[in-house]
Amino acid sequence: MKLVRTLLTCLSLLCVLSGHAQDRDAPVVIAHTTLQKVDQATVQRLYTGRSVEVAGTPVTVVNAAPGSKLRERFMSDVMAQDDNRYVAYWTVRKHVGKGTPPRELKSAAEIIEFVQNTPGAMGYIAASDLRPGMNIVLKP
Repeated sequence: MKLVRTLLTCLSLLCVLSGHAQDRDAPVVIAHTTLQKVDQATVQRLYTGRSVEVAGTPVTVVNAAPGSKLRERFMSDVMAQDDNRYVAYWTVRKHVGKGTPPRELKSAAEIIEFVQNTPGAMGYIAASDLRPGMNIVLKP
């Protein structure tokens, strides 16, 4: 009986720890200090080019590198689609003259630097890459 309790305790602890590990990989949308909090639908409109401003402020969004785990997670958790569908959407949109896809940056450090130094900029990073003072506009 004591062994069963110990195993259950260990299993519970493992579940809790794995939940925290997943949270560290969760995408968090950050923005320049000129932008305020937004909802998921607004982020979806911005990343699909259907909207280019928030509360009258022009917004420039940036993506993580194609094929990165962060981008895959952002596409599934925030955009509710996979990256192939997103790329196809932008291929068509670009072909018919309806805009260009967001710029792609290689690392969280590049995204953070771009967002902090560009008024109206918005991007996403893993929760584990957050730093004090960042303007978090959406935590899905």
